[in-house]
Amino acid sequence: MYDVVLLVEQELSEPDAKRVVELHQDMPEPVRYHVLVPCHNAEAGVEASISALGTADLYGPGLAGQREDLAEAQKAIDSEAKGCTGRSVQRLRDLGQSAEGGISHDRPIDALVATVQHVHGREVIILTRPHIVAEFFHLDWTNSARRHLGVPVLHLLEYDARPANAGAEPRK
Repeated sequence: MYDVVLLVEQELSEPDAKRVVELHQDMPEPVRYHVLVPCHNAEAGVEASISALGTADLYGPGLAGQREDLAEAQKAIDSEAKGCTGRSVQRLRDLGQSAEGGISHDRPIDALVATVQHVHGREVIILTRPHIVAEFFHLDWTNSARRHLGVPVLHLLEYDARPANAGAEPRK
């Protein structure tokens, strides 16, 4: 079995699923895809934001009273991430592929490394929107994954379904 780990920033579109499968169509052995979707940790995000603003001493005690709201927000975030994962896995299965998936609250690269080790992944594909600044400074997921993994890492940009001139001003 040739295990491929997919780290996706958002739901795998139908064109992206086809593109990924086409990359492995001539493999001499069966391919299994493992879809990994990073999931934001609401409480940690709020606490980090408050700390970054240097206002933890002002709002820190008030945060304890918000734990129930944060827990509800986390449930919604987790639900959306699980739905995204399920739909992504189903798109691969609809193309006749073996696929499974999961979400992670860990840092994306830490989760990726753990998944590759757990499933004995032999290849990684990272699908993201363009992140020009992070890519320029080599702080993006792909460069980080290449530093941490000893397997091939491919970065694909997510398919953009909008027409090429979407959002452009009409010519007069």
